[in-house]
Amino acid sequence: MVKNFNLGQIKLTGASIKDPRVAMRAVIAVLLAANVAAAVIAFKPFGGSAADLRREQTAVGNQIAGLEKRAAAAKLMVDKVEKARREGDEFLAKYVVDRRTMSSAIAEELNRMAKDAGVRALPGQLQLDPIEGSDTLEMASITAGYEGTYENLKKFVEMVDKSPRFLIVENMTVVSPQQQQQQKGQNQNVNVALKLDTFVRETPGATP
Repeated sequence: MVKNFNLGQIKLTGASIKDPRVAMRAVIAVLLAANVAAAVIAFKPFGGSAADLRREQTAVGNQIAGLEKRAAAAKLMVDKVEKARREGDEFLAKYVVDRRTMSSAIAEELNRMAKDAGVRALPGQLQLDPIEGSDTLEMASITAGYEGTYENLKKFVEMVDKSPRFLIVENMTVVSPQQQQQQKGQNQNVNVALKLDTFVRETPGATP
């Protein structure tokens, strides 16, 4: 049971509590002790209770798990970007002709297919146009004429469509049939003009 507290009854070593200076010191000491106790309760400098520590540990663990999840998602995105870039480079190297060897490579491919299909190549021309947004790719437009039977020309167009040079048939126009006597059982030759498109790449660091 708490007894009545009377500062006047407290005695200090060698001095009476009735001395105003001693009494004031005692009051200040009591107030200081009370403030320290209140600060300990309010701010919990020693970590708080075991329940508080468990809650803080759980919150920190959740934050770490969230950061690890975001880091894993970012790594997965980087891996996908790197894979797409690598596959894009492989596609360009395999199907898009280099600008330095463009003319000879395309001409060689078209002549080979014309010979295999049994059609005769006529004079043509090639034009390069820049592709907006790209510093390494250009569009090559080839206009070429060919002469042969309908079946042979059909075979040639099918070969062009399947060419590993990534040739695109944009337009095909019949110019005129050959004006010659048609013998029985003999197919009539026709002339066609083909408009072909393909992509040309500029290899970075290559000497023009």
